[in-house]
Amino acid sequence: MPEITAIPDMFRPPVNHAMRVLDRSFFRKNVSLAAARVLEDNQISRCRNYLGQDVLHIDRISCVRLIADDQSAGGRGWKALLLNPTIRPEDPSTWSTKLLELIEAKKVDIAPYELGLSYDTWTYHDILSAIIPEDGQDELPTGFSIVGHVAHLNLREQYLQYKNLIAAVLLDKNPAIRTVINKIDDVGAENAYRTFKYELLAGDPSLQVEIKELDCTFRFDYSKVYWNSRLNTEHERLVDLFRPGEAVCDVMAGVGPFAVPAAKRRIFVWANDLNPDSYASLVNATSLNKVSLFLQPFNEDGRSFIHRSARKLLADHRQIDVSPKVKRRSKETASSHSTESRPRIHMTQPKTFHHYVMNLPAIAITFLDAFIGLYKGHEDLFSPHTNTRLPMIHVYCFSTKSDDNKAEEVKICEEISSRIGFPIQPNDEELEIWDVRDVAPQKRMFCASFRLPPDVAFR
Repeated sequence: MPEITAIPDMFRPPVNHAMRVLDRSFFRKNVSLAAARVLEDNQISRCRNYLGQDVLHIDRISCVRLIADDQSAGGRGWKALLLNPTIRPEDPSTWSTKLLELIEAKKVDIAPYELGLSYDTWTYHDILSAIIPEDGQDELPTGFSIVGHVAHLNLREQYLQYKNLIAAVLLDKNPAIRTVINKIDDVGAENAYRTFKYELLAGDPSLQVEIKELDCTFRFDYSKVYWNSRLNTEHERLVDLFRPGEAVCDVMAGVGPFAVPAAKRRIFVWANDLNPDSYASLVNATSLNKVSLFLQPFNEDGRSFIHRSARKLLADHRQIDVSPKVKRRSKETASSHSTESRPRIHMTQPKTFHHYVMNLPAIAITFLDAFIGLYKGHEDLFSPHTNTRLPMIHVYCFSTKSDDNKAEEVKICEEISSRIGFPIQPNDEELEIWDVRDVAPQKRMFCASFRLPPDVAFR
């Protein structure tokens, strides 16, 4: 049933634009309504359906109530249906034909009812609308990131005077949230680890969180590492490009949102991050998700890691037994089905990477010159000498935004070309520039995927 909109103010919270400290008791109010007392309990659903729009339909307010009355059966009161506010108990001219029919049939009678509303009745948005002046409600701070038990706000200047109120209401209205913080600088503005300064607005000061994403579990201190829950679909999109048995080099891996799910799919992953705390969390995620056979974590500079990992992979001989586990059986059964007779299944780590992931959008493109000469002297490992192709590079970056992203594609290709000393064009067959997400009114995040050209790899 649609919500009644003719007199919405009756069901809105009291307004106090001067409030700076949350006073939950202020939001108590009574609404005078009519109620149809149902004289037989087993008729409540039938009467409700029959009355239709005569019954009150307001989100989060139950229309079925108990009216205390010692004269009712057993003295326990009557079940009643709250009615549309246009129906007044003292004025039969406001009663509908259907309501009159039920009254005449002695199915219901009409009684006044005082509906008590309180702070708990209304949503986060409802309460903020009652506190923040109307000229500041065009863009109420209703959007926020949730990382484990932490709500991460990025409040605009006009809302900073209400920050503690906003945090208190947010904490009240979201049971899963125990901590509310506000970012007070740009991510990575003062350090290379993509962490940010923040202020605690409400709740538990601990930022030790647990995240579940793509069937993987991550535990980390949110104040010391980078994590963006809004990249969930992007993590999934890229991991879906990888195939079991391939080798992936994640140059700026963070805590492993690409690396760990990929390893769980039996992809050989070499994952690196410069931040020692990210590396520690990556090591923990590797153990926690039981992917140590397929994931090797590193704590190095990304530029040097690109070359070093390629050389080390050439010399690293790794073979993993992925044979199905044998269930325990009785001694007789086990002897008649010796496990030694079953062929073992092994996966061998490739000698070259199939994909490079570079998720550091502020500066990742500047690392691309590290791919120059990556496989110089190893031309015989690749096509046309073998079936192995040079790797795909997936580099994240920021650019401006437009309706069709055409201008941005040209800019990104020009930047890539200048870094690797080889022309990359928007119409290249294996080039894809993926629109990841908007990060600001005039700023967008992209992922540029292209195959490493032979003229670059063998230079």
